[in-house]
Amino acid sequence: MPETNPLFDLTGRTALVTGSSQGLGFAIARGLAQAGAAVVLNGRDKQKLSAAAKALDAEGARVAMAAFDVTDGAAAMREVEEIEAGFGAIDILVNNAGIHQRAPLAEMTEEQWRAVIDTNLTSVFLVARAVAPRMIARGAGKIINIASVISEVGRPTIGNYAAAKGGVKMLTKSMAVEWAKLGLQCNAIAPGYMETELNRGLMANADFNKWICGRTPAGRWGKPEELIGAAVFLSSRASDFVNGQMLAVDGGLLAAL
Repeated sequence: MPETNPLFDLTGRTALVTGSSQGLGFAIARGLAQAGAAVVLNGRDKQKLSAAAKALDAEGARVAMAAFDVTDGAAAMREVEEIEAGFGAIDILVNNAGIHQRAPLAEMTEEQWRAVIDTNLTSVFLVARAVAPRMIARGAGKIINIASVISEVGRPTIGNYAAAKGGVKMLTKSMAVEWAKLGLQCNAIAPGYMETELNRGLMANADFNKWICGRTPAGRWGKPEELIGAAVFLSSRASDFVNGQMLAVDGGLLAAL
């Protein structure tokens, strides 16, 4: 049986994945662990986080938990310091935490706007700010920010989400511009419409489901595990000269009019 290409081997590396107690974050964390990385799961719900950690531990992963609110800059600083002191230097950061609060823009409350911007965009800055200086001191690091096809196109009732994910795209480019020369690779993954808990209501809507399947050239929703290849690539030595890019994993949606 052929050996795995060593360019994609993450053995000996440690990854922090935010919002990883379920959904896309958990799938990415599992994929990184399967590629050899030790993983630190993050979330606010300690019960969900513990269940996710037990699942990965049962699969043979080296796993730890960091229960903190990614919108709290002081907490991010404190937890990153504790992770590096007790579990290992963070070589890979995946900023995945995100929420939806839908409303037409003219009816959207300030609270709905700020909640989505804080969780989906500001947290990317806050957690990266806690991790990046340590990566810079070591001269190496991988930062992967989870953007969206909504980084490029809009839809009604998700103006706050579109603004946040568009911001993630441009923040990723800014990170690359500032940190590439210091040894960091900062890129983004833009998932299309994926089968997650967050989208369960949309999937159950027959009209919307038909529209998405018709709008996406692949003719279906994506599966969370279909993000693993992109995540492993952007976490590994295979992407050492890739910087400031947004890789769409969307079944061709952004390619189609």
